[in-house]
Amino acid sequence: MKDNKLETISNLFEGKEIRSIWDAEKEEYYFSVVDVIGVLTDSKDASDYWTTLKRRLANDEGSELPTNCRSLKFKAKDGKMRNTDTLDTKGILRLIESVPSPKAEPFKLWLAQMGKERIDEVFDPEIAMSRAIDYYRNRGYSDKWIEARLKGILDRKKLTDVWKENGITKSYEYAVLTNEIYQEWSGMKASKYKEYKNIRKESLRDNMTDVEVALANLGEIATREFAKKHKPYGLEENKKIAKKGGHVAKVARLDMEKELGQSVVSKENTLSYQYIDGNKLDNKKISK
Repeated sequence: MKDNKLETISNLFEGKEIRSIWDAEKEEYYFSVVDVIGVLTDSKDASDYWTTLKRRLANDEGSELPTNCRSLKFKAKDGKMRNTDTLDTKGILRLIESVPSPKAEPFKLWLAQMGKERIDEVFDPEIAMSRAIDYYRNRGYSDKWIEARLKGILDRKKLTDVWKENGITKSYEYAVLTNEIYQEWSGMKASKYKEYKNIRKESLRDNMTDVEVALANLGEIATREFAKKHKPYGLEENKKIAKKGGHVAKVARLDMEKELGQSVVSKENTLSYQYIDGNKLDNKKISK
C-alpha cells in the first residue's frame, strides 16, 4: 500500500472510483460521500441512502459527521458539475464506521488493526521505529539516508522543544516558524516547495535530495542554537530568530552553488507516480 492518503482510500475500495478533490491551501483531500456509500452498500440510490443516514446520525447519535461535510462540485454521470457532499480522510474513516453494512466490516477490521498497531507502539516505541525503517528500506532508501533522516527528526524535536519553552504553543505557530526557515534558505515556504516538487500530502523531507535535507537540517539546528542563546519569546520574536537560522543555511547554499555553478534546490522527488492536471499518474520512473 502506497504511503499517501489518496492511495490509501483508493486501495481500501479496491480501485473503484472514489472522486476526490485536493485542497492545496488546507493540504487535504476531500472525497465524495455518495461514491463511498455506493461501494459500501447495495443501495440502488446512494444519494438517498446518504440522506437517510445523515438524518439518523444527526438526530439519533448526535454525530458531527453531517455538519463536517463540505459541498464541492464534481462532474456527474451526465457530464454536468454538481454540488456533492465530501469529507476529508478522517471523516471518510468515521463514515465507514457508521455504515451498517456487511460490506463495511472488512474496513472496520482494518481500522481496528490500525488502532491496535498504534496502541502497541505506545507500549513499545521501538515498533514504530522499526516500522519507519522498514518503510524507508522498502522504498529503496539507503541505511545511511535513513540514519540521517531519523537524526533529522530528533533534531527537529529538539527545536520544537526550545520553541515551546519560548512561548510557542499553537500548531500554526510552529508552521509559521518553519516557513520562515524554509523561505530564507530556499526562497520558498513549505507549501510552495511542495508545489515546486509536485508533491501534496507526501513528506517534503522524504522528497528532498541529500543536499536539500542537509540544508534544511542546518537551518533548524542554527535556529535552535540561536533561540537557546537569545531566548526570544512569542511568535514575532521567534520569527526573527528563525530567519537568522535559515540565513545560515542560505549562506551554505549560495557558497555551494557558486562552486557548482547550478542550483541545489531541486524539483526532484522520490514518488513512484506523478500528478498531472490535478490527477495522480502511476508508474513514474525514478532514481534514488
